[in-house]
Amino acid sequence: MDLHSETLLTMEEASQLQLVWKRFRRHRLALLGAVMLSIFVLAALFAPLLAPPVPRGANTTKVGLLPDPTAIDPINQHLPPGTKGHILGTDEVGRDILSRLLYGARVSLYVGLMATLGSESIGAIIGAISGYYGGVIDTIAMRVTDFMLTLPLLPILLVLSAMMAGRAPTAFARINYLIIILVAFGWMTSARLVRGVVLSLREQEFTEASKALGASDVRIILRHMLPNAIAPIIVNATLAVGGYIIVEAALSFLGFGVQPPTPSWGNMLTRVQDYMFQNPTLAIWPGLCIFLTVLSINFMGDGLRDALDPRMRSERVGGG
Repeated sequence: MDLHSETLLTMEEASQLQLVWKRFRRHRLALLGAVMLSIFVLAALFAPLLAPPVPRGANTTKVGLLPDPTAIDPINQHLPPGTKGHILGTDEVGRDILSRLLYGARVSLYVGLMATLGSESIGAIIGAISGYYGGVIDTIAMRVTDFMLTLPLLPILLVLSAMMAGRAPTAFARINYLIIILVAFGWMTSARLVRGVVLSLREQEFTEASKALGASDVRIILRHMLPNAIAPIIVNATLAVGGYIIVEAALSFLGFGVQPPTPSWGNMLTRVQDYMFQNPTLAIWPGLCIFLTVLSINFMGDGLRDALDPRMRSERVGGG
């Protein structure tokens, strides 16, 4: 391929990205979702700067120096929002709620993003291989996928999380174990989506031309199959992030996910039922963060679906 052809391809890709961005901007809810998600991501990244410092007298080695979401202050339990030094108040052991929300965002978003990246990558590879080769390989891959989809997810996650928790030497290791479990049981939807796309592409003329030119199967899959399946992968990934955040919150709430004192939005709700009438904000703040984050991701997924495949929008509008 000469330089002129490469330049034309680059310009075509750039114009395509501009077109996708133009369609995405028209989706106001998607833009709102992108703004909300950006706020949460920035808040998580700059948590040490945004969180209030630890008050003196709290049970921590970081008193007065750095924000510490694990700092216990028994004297200042259940302080209401607006209290000096505690904008959102404190919990049942005097920990600052704002600090725990900010640092909890790190855990929840990390789990959601990494689990999505792993499951979408594995699912895309399995789906592409299954759809491209067909035959026995496709049959085996899809039967395994169907079997995995029939498994009761939550009970299995509870059992595996409990089994692996004892082997985790640190809180970070426990979080990574949780991600591995979520990936192991979350790749199936992506595999089926990619397989469907590849099945429709493997008989196309450009695929036959690549084979005639001597391109290997690996090159055809990586350079032609997967790039053409990127739209459904991206849309599915945006929706999967929200799903994994909810799953992590559910596991942590039940005591099988991220464990205190490491904060996550899920484990902040663990003992809330004991203090609902005394301090209802303990449930409101983490619940609101989970709700807004998942809602913003779903808005973005809807906008990306319309931007990457405008036919779907016209079909929905035409169908009423």
